[in-house]
Amino acid sequence: MQWLTVFNRESLEAWRNFKWIWVPLVFILLGLMDPLTTYYMPQILDAVGGLPEGAIIDIPSPPAVDVLMMSIGQFNMLGVAIIVLISMGTIAGERKSGVAELILVKPIRYSTYVTAKWMNYSLICVTAVSAGMLSSWYYVSLLFEEIPFGHVLTAAAFYSLWIIFIVTVNIMMNTLVKVPGVVAFLTIAFLIALQIIGQIFQYAANWIPSLITSYIGEVLTTGNIPEELWWTSLVTVGLIITLLVIASYTLKNKEVV
Repeated sequence: MQWLTVFNRESLEAWRNFKWIWVPLVFILLGLMDPLTTYYMPQILDAVGGLPEGAIIDIPSPPAVDVLMMSIGQFNMLGVAIIVLISMGTIAGERKSGVAELILVKPIRYSTYVTAKWMNYSLICVTAVSAGMLSSWYYVSLLFEEIPFGHVLTAAAFYSLWIIFIVTVNIMMNTLVKVPGVVAFLTIAFLIALQIIGQIFQYAANWIPSLITSYIGEVLTTGNIPEELWWTSLVTVGLIITLLVIASYTLKNKEVV
């Protein structure tokens, strides 16, 4: 009951700030961008001009999966930035303003406070990413070649783990510092470092959460789930739980002012 009260407060605030509306809309636009620009690129180049007279623009059509992966690449860049920005002050801002002190003075557990915020932002971000992937899949199937819907659902489920991991890292950083801008910087720096490590040690450390994106390409192509993706997902779930425990412990042992 206590957890639901805190969660409902967070959800209500998200609705009041229209996060449940504009965040999914932004991801839908990101999902539409690559299929449309890739398909209409010859017309775009022709309209822009600057080509020699009589030049014929013949751009081979890329595989449908590659176009969908371009959209996922947009989520990994602009999408991650949006996720970090909308949640960078969820705890840090309340600690800085004193709101957290007023809430935690009541008999509310620190883990309740942390996990309720985590669940709220996880639901918003997973919903937004799912909407973005579905919009991209629709236009990819319409303009290029149909990708089985089951493949997309499976890929979206695994990719959601990566999104939830990003939210979790941001929540943990919120408990370390009180300045939202610093939270955003630390989160993005951590994620960039993780992706660099994943690229350098891709074969030695093929369980790093950032590699989920590279594995779902096979899911979209064949529908098969690579063994590496299962292990990476298990590690990601374990890290999410660990980071939430660390966040609750850190907040409990810091002065909430």
